[in-house]
Amino acid sequence: MVTNSHNDSASEHVQATSSWYQCAVATAVLSAVFSIVVCAFVLMNYGRSKMLGTAEETALADLKLEIRSKPDDEQLLSRIRQFDLQVRQQRIRALDRSRKGSYLLLSGVVFFIISLRSAIEFKKKPPAPHSGADQLTEQVDNAKFARWAVTGGLVILGSGSLFLATRPEIDFVKAGAADASSYNIDDIANNWASFRGPNGAGISTHANVPTRWSGKTGEGILWKTEIPLPGNNSPVIWGDHVFLSGADPNSQHVYCFDASTGGLLWKGDVLGLPKGSNEEPLEIMEDTGFAAPTVATDGRRVYAIFATGDVGCFDFKGKKIWEKNLGMPDSSYGYASSLAMYHDMVLIQYDQGGVEDEKSKLIAVDGFSGRIVWQTKRPVGNSWSSPIAASIGEQFQVITCGDPWVVAYNPADGAELWRVNCLSGDIAPSAIYANGLVFVIEPYSKLVAIKPDGKGDVTKTHIAWISEEGGPDICSPVSNGKSVFLLATEGLLESYNVSDGKRLWEKDLEEYFLASPSLVGDNLYLLSEKGVMFIAEAESEYKELAKCELDEKCHASPAFADGRIYIRGLENLYCIGSRD
Repeated sequence: MVTNSHNDSASEHVQATSSWYQCAVATAVLSAVFSIVVCAFVLMNYGRSKMLGTAEETALADLKLEIRSKPDDEQLLSRIRQFDLQVRQQRIRALDRSRKGSYLLLSGVVFFIISLRSAIEFKKKPPAPHSGADQLTEQVDNAKFARWAVTGGLVILGSGSLFLATRPEIDFVKAGAADASSYNIDDIANNWASFRGPNGAGISTHANVPTRWSGKTGEGILWKTEIPLPGNNSPVIWGDHVFLSGADPNSQHVYCFDASTGGLLWKGDVLGLPKGSNEEPLEIMEDTGFAAPTVATDGRRVYAIFATGDVGCFDFKGKKIWEKNLGMPDSSYGYASSLAMYHDMVLIQYDQGGVEDEKSKLIAVDGFSGRIVWQTKRPVGNSWSSPIAASIGEQFQVITCGDPWVVAYNPADGAELWRVNCLSGDIAPSAIYANGLVFVIEPYSKLVAIKPDGKGDVTKTHIAWISEEGGPDICSPVSNGKSVFLLATEGLLESYNVSDGKRLWEKDLEEYFLASPSLVGDNLYLLSEKGVMFIAEAESEYKELAKCELDEKCHASPAFADGRIYIRGLENLYCIGSRD
């Protein structure tokens, strides 16, 4: 009787297990099909959003180009705003569908694994009658566990699907505002978004900048991080991101570092000319290098140009948006002009060859698409000066320097505004705008102050004054509105009166300088090639306040942030600041 009872129990268990096995197999098949369908949906949504997004965003870029030639067309402006809102809504909807699809796919895969595991358990043969009650009990427990697992998986999958299906609609007003807030031209004034900061003036908008540190003891140095590839470009800062570029004959990189910790967040590769190109091999002076130009950012994307003429654009997560080649530049020392920004356009001063070659041009590239918005030929030879985009009067002007012209352009369309014939030789220092005047330098020769309100060739009418006491060959000037400060490579620091060009004082610092001088409040910051920062009052005479040694050679100009200074050495990136 015991044996028969035992056999009957086992038989019942086999039948129950068989039923649950079939149920588990069916559920596994259904969840597999479900997962495949959801995966296909996610892939289709991704492909569709990429195709539609690219087409519509290209159309939007075309409208933006059109508005530059019709700035007063209110209907066109309204179309752009509506189209821009539509593009952003579609982008947000696509992201939301992808997110929901990902959740469902994950649920389906998890449920498939649970069902498959349960089917395997159910398929195990029941114990033979003589194997003992303990094995039968274990088999029954496994079956119960599998049943609960299948039931629990169904509940989880159903609950997740219900949650995603009943999720509130997207608030496009908030979403659009969040997307728009990532690009605000006013933010550029509060960040160090390009070479020498806002307007290329070398002036920090933050007053609480460190005045004490030591590379030997580590005092005042929050962190230092090795830079993988060499470069003479300066740091660029936006929020928690610090950008640099580096290059050698084989690679061209854009780097993004965490501003708080110094950790390398990502590295972006900018490809060189394609193989089989007819371009001559590039020869670069060692002092210039392959990555002399400083990058620029608009708060959403970062842009870099290299000595090869390669330009690359990345978003803040390191995704490459576009890249292009402008042609190998004909530059005797190697291309070194840094990038500037105007709204959503990247400004490239592409001076090369001689004046008679007519190769030089100023190029505006749409930051979103990489398309050339406009380009204007320049009547100059190769130069190493960088353009500045400054707000002058009621409009922005792009000021450029080259032999022999200082030329101002309208950044909206590239139209020439005015020009002054006052330079010669190899022009490296950039212009600055201060106290209503544009200041430019002819190396070893003179400092020129220009009134920027003319039209056409204003050489005879708009030069305010000229000081022929000499001038730096590399370092750009800086001004506090009362004085203009010049720093020669050999270490001679000079102060000139803004109003009449009279030299006020001079000081020989007895150091070698490649970095341009900077202003923080009333204090000058002067970084020598040996990595020594001279801090001095910018008053009626030179008064040294501090001398801070980094213990590493420096060629690049420093970048300033709230309570921080970022300095690029030949090998490392440094963050100077207080730990409080």
